[in-house]
Amino acid sequence: MSNSPYDHPDVKHFSSEDQRMTSEQATKELHEGMKTLEPLGPCVTIFGSGGTEKDSHYYNLSKDIAYQIGKAGYGILSGGGGGAMEAANVGAQMAQTHSVGLKVNLPFPQPANDYIDEGKLLYFEYIHIRKMMFIKYSKSIIVMPGGVGTLDELFEIYVLVMTMKKERFPVFLVGTDFWKGLLAWMEEQLLKEHNYINPIDLTLVKMVDSAEEVVEEIERYYACS
Repeated sequence: MSNSPYDHPDVKHFSSEDQRMTSEQATKELHEGMKTLEPLGPCVTIFGSGGTEKDSHYYNLSKDIAYQIGKAGYGILSGGGGGAMEAANVGAQMAQTHSVGLKVNLPFPQPANDYIDEGKLLYFEYIHIRKMMFIKYSKSIIVMPGGVGTLDELFEIYVLVMTMKKERFPVFLVGTDFWKGLLAWMEEQLLKEHNYINPIDLTLVKMVDSAEEVVEEIERYYACS
């Protein structure tokens, strides 16, 4: 028997009944997500690690970015958890703008943070439906430092824009010291060494280090579009 921490007793082969229930659940999540998010107006998503410490630079920066974006007239969407996600919701409530949490149901405890507006915490069984809600209802995506989940969210956006399934829009990597190694690797290995991407692909994201840069870039982008 495997002792992998990723084994889970609920994993099983789908029967036809499972498939029917999956389809119904996905439809329900789409409907509830659209019903909740459609009336909110323009929003910005902030991704980042649930492990970001409360007294850390990136927690405070996530909070400040959300606050300043909120004051600029945007609602804030986060993954609804702790760390950088919680900081985003804290900043949203400080700015008195919409503070929304879109959580995914996981096989281990990960409670929602306490800074999400009443009626604006949604739970998703299916990660792809949750991602769809972030992308559909965001005017910009801000990516704070994070792990594999954050990278997954970042590269999902990359793929959608590169394949023209999503129009180009402002995407920010916050923290030059954290992200510069990834972009350097992409340039060296994916572009120069193997020619797997095009030069323009490296311009789809912008590294920033302050809330002011984010707000200025978003306002400049939409003033010109």
